[in-house]
This record gives sequence, C-alpha cells and structure tokens, in this order.
Amino acid sequence: MKRDAFKNKIVVVTGASSGIGFALCKRFADDGAKICLLDMDEKTLKGAERELADSGVDCLGIMCDVSKRSQCEDSIRKVMDHYGGIDVLINNAGITQRGAFVDTRISVFEKVMAVNFFGSLYCTKAAIQSLIQREGLIIVNESVAGLAPLLGRTGYSASKHALNGLFTSLRTEIRRSGAHVMIVCPGFVKTNLQTRALGGNGQVTKHPQSTVGGQDTPEEAAEAIFRGAIRRKHLLVLTPIGKMSYWISRIFPILYERMMARQLRSELD
Repeated sequence: MKRDAFKNKIVVVTGASSGIGFALCKRFADDGAKICLLDMDEKTLKGAERELADSGVDCLGIMCDVSKRSQCEDSIRKVMDHYGGIDVLINNAGITQRGAFVDTRISVFEKVMAVNFFGSLYCTKAAIQSLIQREGLIIVNESVAGLAPLLGRTGYSASKHALNGLFTSLRTEIRRSGAHVMIVCPGFVKTNLQTRALGGNGQVTKHPQSTVGGQDTPEEAAEAIFRGAIRRKHLLVLTPIGKMSYWISRIFPILYERMMARQLRSELD
C-alpha cells in the first residue's frame, strides 16, 4: 500500500465527531492529511477536534447541520478560506429509521432524506469545483440498502438509493476531469447511529435493531475505506454478509427479498 498517499491533502468529513466519521478522520490523519471535521453536535465536535490537535494533526472543526443548505455552503466556504481547497470529501453524516411504512409519518421520510441525501448533495455541490480542479475524491457512505431493499427501513433505503443514483451519475460526468467518486456500503457497523434511529412517530425508537451476521468496528470500516480510497475503487462493499447480500440481490433479487424478510421480520413486530 502506498504510504503518505494523502499527505498534506485536505480531507473534509461530515458526521465527523463519532463512529465511522471520526475513525476516518484519524485514519487519514495518520497518513498525513489535514482534517476538516463537520458535525452538528458541538460538544462531541470540540472533543474530536481537540483529540486530533493534541496528537499533532492539522485540523479544523466546524459546526454544521448538513440538512441545512446554508450551513453546508458556509462550512465548505470556511474550509476553502482556511486551506485553499478540498482534495477529499467524505459524505458520512447520516440518520436512520425503523418501522413499518404504514406506521411511519411522512415527516420522518423528509427528515431522513434531508440528512442522508440532501446533506450529501449540498456539501458536494459546494465543493465540486475545487474537487474537480484538484482531481479529488468524493467518498459516499451509502449502504447495501442503497442497492437492494431493506425491510422495516423504507425511508433509510429510499435515501440511500437516491444517493446511489446521484453519485454514480456524477461519477460519469466528472470522469474526464480526473476527479472520482467512491461509493461505500459498510454493512452493519457498531456505532451510535442505531441508538438514534427514528421510529414511525419521528421520535427515537426503543425498538431493538435487528442485524444479520457480525458487526464491524468503526476502525475496521475506516481502514477498509482508506485502502479503497487509495485504489480509487468505484464500489466498496464491506463485511462478508454485505458482500453476500450484494451479490444475491443482484443475481437472485426475489430470493434475496424472501431471505431478508425472514431475517429481519422482527423489525415489524
């Protein structure tokens, strides 16, 4: 693996103060990158920025609610003013929901789309000229749910399918510029995302998460994403279950729907 591939590169991470986001900040910083952390949680953001700075990382923390277009544009502008450009944009911020479609309010779908889809759109649109000029890399933290159905998470799956359509299409548009888009499907990762999952009424649900197979740690996911970034992969599917799900859904879609429904039927109990 090429060392120092991202040395002195400007890496922007949304949802950066915890989970996969913070693990990515640390992994790219270990390779010499300058890190810009975007997050809406002021307390955890300051703590994450302080931890990086104390270890000698050149970093900048910016409060940003990615569901707000103006905040995304202002945040990217601050990064540009501070560092002069962006080499890597990691669209990692996200939210999920669990519950039957018939019991889920429209407002829940709107909130999930605002964070997962429009947040990535706003940040990418604001940064795209710099990324093209610097032949940069856009990394999108998607999900196998963006490529296949997922019972009990219709809003989450819809937002991830929308991301896949947007960013695979964008990749074709910027290909000749030297810039690139890598889509990541992490599978089940042990983060606090699921502890904040929205229920059908828009409140954080107390319904336990159903998973299939083991869960990666954020550090394991970050290492795989970092290695994929060096290789500029198009699609990176993590975990054995994730890879199996991807291929079964591609080759035997109806079988996949039935298998997935059996495994996750408790989501609707």
